[in-house]
Amino acid sequence: MTERIEVMISEEEVNAKIRELAEQISHDYAGKTVHLITILKGGVFFAAELAKRLTVPVTIDFMSVSSYGSGTISSGVVRMVKDLDEPIEDLDVLVVEDVIDSGRTLKYLLDNLGTRKPASLRLCTLLDKPTRRVTDIKVDYTGFRIPDDFVVGYGLDFDQKYRNLPYIGVISFDD
Repeated sequence: MTERIEVMISEEEVNAKIRELAEQISHDYAGKTVHLITILKGGVFFAAELAKRLTVPVTIDFMSVSSYGSGTISSGVVRMVKDLDEPIEDLDVLVVEDVIDSGRTLKYLLDNLGTRKPASLRLCTLLDKPTRRVTDIKVDYTGFRIPDDFVVGYGLDFDQKYRNLPYIGVISFDD
């Protein structure tokens, strides 16, 4: 089986959207410190670029939650792989994710984080696949709404490959 990747969103479009999101987030968090919680591994590329463009003070921590394994379809079983290093009580938390599809993983994560008493809790995603949603989840900042294609690049992977692509691409498979 060979893999083929077609560009869906160019590097220039991704960078422009991240600048736009950073401006909005900086405006909304004016006078505050935003505590970014980056979801590993895919969210790192997006979070790093977003953080560099924020004009408010930033602190950062990481979590790893998984519902995929090595396939292309969410298993529906959410598993916490790495928890936060520091408490988030009274912090203005912004969860940064690469893509939201079914919403199961983020629903689990946001419910979990909400019990830790942050001052505020918001969600930012580079990509949103609303047609895949099976649970109600509020996304505060969305880069791109995309169709239900399996995408790679800019942190998103297929079997741990293609995260380093500087654009968002649709992967297809040839036998």
